Amino acid sequence: MKVIGKIIYYAFLVLIAVIAILLIVSVLPITGNIKFFVVQSGSMEPTIKMGSVVMIKPEKDYKVGDIITFGRYTRIKAPTTHRIYEIDNQGTEPLYTTKGDANNAPDLKKIKKSEVLGKVILSIPYIGYAVDFAKKPLGFALIIIIPAGIIIADEVKKIYAEIKKKKTK
Repeated sequence: MKVIGKIIYYAFLVLIAVIAILLIVSVLPITGNIKFFVVQSGSMEPTIKMGSVVMIKPEKDYKVGDIITFGRYTRIKAPTTHRIYEIDNQGTEPLYTTKGDANNAPDLKKIKKSEVLGKVILSIPYIGYAVDFAKKPLGFALIIIIPAGIIIADEVKKIYAEIKKKKTK
């Protein structure tokens, strides 16, 4: 029974660490090409579920069928992740017509190559809910601060027990 408790404890620690790392890389501007975003809608289901975390990487060229993330990231609007439906190469820069897998029709606005943030190379379902929750003050307290406090208290208790053992010898 003690072994099962330790397994659950360490699995919980790993989950908290993953959420903390994803929170940090999704909030802070980290240099490099790879970025992480939380999918806010179900327009790409069943391929990418709402609440997933997507990892994107810029590419030199994109082709029909690629899933791309495009648009600006602001406090009120997150970038969009859709599949390239059609490419118009008539101008100086390719224009992409995109479509969410769950949508009936392609998007009306064509996307310039300069607006594309990158191609989706990995999607992790449901973790985005925890990352989004951790961005809020209550979520940050429940997911990061409280577990960290529990871990620190547990370590302090172990140190105290070791000191007590040494004093009784």
